[in-house]
Amino acid sequence: MKFTRRLALAAVASAALTLSAGPATAQAPYPNKPITIVVAYPAGGDTDVLGRIMAEKLSARLGQPVVVENRTGAAGTIGTSYVAKSAPDGYTLLLAPNTVSIATLVLKPGAGAMYDPVNDLTPIIELGTQSLFVVATTASGVSSVKDLVSNVKAGKIQTYASPGNGSPMHILGEMFGKSAGVKITQVPYRGSVPAVADMVGGHVPMMYTTLGPVAQHVTAGKLVVLGVADPQRSPFQPNVPTLTEQGFKDADVGAWQALMGPKGMSPELVKLLNTHANEILKMPDVQARLTGLAVVPVGGEPAKLAKLVADDHVRYGKVIKEFGIQAD
Repeated sequence: MKFTRRLALAAVASAALTLSAGPATAQAPYPNKPITIVVAYPAGGDTDVLGRIMAEKLSARLGQPVVVENRTGAAGTIGTSYVAKSAPDGYTLLLAPNTVSIATLVLKPGAGAMYDPVNDLTPIIELGTQSLFVVATTASGVSSVKDLVSNVKAGKIQTYASPGNGSPMHILGEMFGKSAGVKITQVPYRGSVPAVADMVGGHVPMMYTTLGPVAQHVTAGKLVVLGVADPQRSPFQPNVPTLTEQGFKDADVGAWQALMGPKGMSPELVKLLNTHANEILKMPDVQARLTGLAVVPVGGEPAKLAKLVADDHVRYGKVIKEFGIQAD
């Protein structure tokens, strides 16, 4: 019965939208072939895991395979540019963090594949938000952000890992350094997974990160969470004080995850995908999996995401200029 119901839902979805291949050809239902969700970061990170959750659920609802393709490099701009240049037919989508709004502002000319986040992509839906945390290795011996700063000033800690240039974590790292009056050099990686691996391996003493990639290592006692870069404490780590509580202001940076497509997607296609994604975010099993990633589901209309992308592009553009943030 469940299988039959799924087929029925897929049939309804297909019937709800047809895309014309041209004036002289018959209309083809969408989707009638596999869909690719591009993730511009390595497998295993928050964005990749969320992409695979969405792929699984969209496939069941649309009746076609939905696969995740990891196109990494240049702070996510390689994968994002690939999607931006793809046909706006709904068969190539992008699942990206808010790095998508920032990376091109930080990279040096020629360092990555350029795109305009406001004009070269079609917003579909904001999927969720995440807090950013200051995390250090247990071996570093620090137990608070003030301890961390003391160690930096003493020359014991000199670098921090980030999932890439232009990421919210990179922005937070530079803003925190300004707030604390210290210089900690960024070591950029191709995503959170390799960054965390190097930190756990003892190659980098600290990083700014979402909770998901480090949770198991915190539980295992290899890493310690020192602070959260939010105006209020995180419900996922309620005992961890904010940076402001610890005396470090003007370093509040968060993260979000979103589903987008190439420029020029039809309003009907965007509405269909937005409706499915909103319903997926309400599924109890999906919400449980998001909780495991410390993601707060959001949802909403495409216009809301469009404003978020544009606002972040402007906001972080000012921050980047003010703080002189550049790719290392």
